[in-house]
Amino acid sequence: MRTRVDGADEARETLARQQNDQDGPVFKLANDPRVTRGGAFLRKTSLDELPQLVNILRGEMSIVGPRPEPRCVLEKFEDGQLRCLSVKPGVIGLWQVSGRCETSFLERIRLDLESIDRWSLALDFKILAMTIPAVLIGRGAY
Repeated sequence: MRTRVDGADEARETLARQQNDQDGPVFKLANDPRVTRGGAFLRKTSLDELPQLVNILRGEMSIVGPRPEPRCVLEKFEDGQLRCLSVKPGVIGLWQVSGRCETSFLERIRLDLESIDRWSLALDFKILAMTIPAVLIGRGAY
C-alpha cells in the first residue's frame, strides 16, 4: 500500500515553501495532504517501515543506524553533518526513539553523531529496546 498520493514528490517544494513543521532542511507536515488515509495509519504505527527489512536482508541497511535522508536534504547538510553518512544507514536510530518528529533538525544530527561516536552492541540493543515503547506510544509519529 502506498502511503502518499500520486504526484506527492512534485508537490513537496510547494508545500515546503508554504508550511513546514520541521526546522532545517528537513520537510515534514503533521497533516500532510499528500498522505493517504491508509498511509497515515501505516506511518503512525510504523508499519510503513516493514519494507525496509528487504534492504536489511540485502545488506544495504542495518537495523540500527542514522536514517537515510533524501538527496534534497543531504545537499543542505553542512560538512560536519555529513559524517552521518560514514556508517551504514539504519531503520531505527537514536533520534527516532528520542522523540521522532518532535526532535529538531540539529538535535537529530547531534543524536546521530552521538550514536556513531558511542557505537557499541550495547547501545544498539538499548535503541532496539527503546523502539518498542516509542512505536506503541506513537509520540512524534506522523
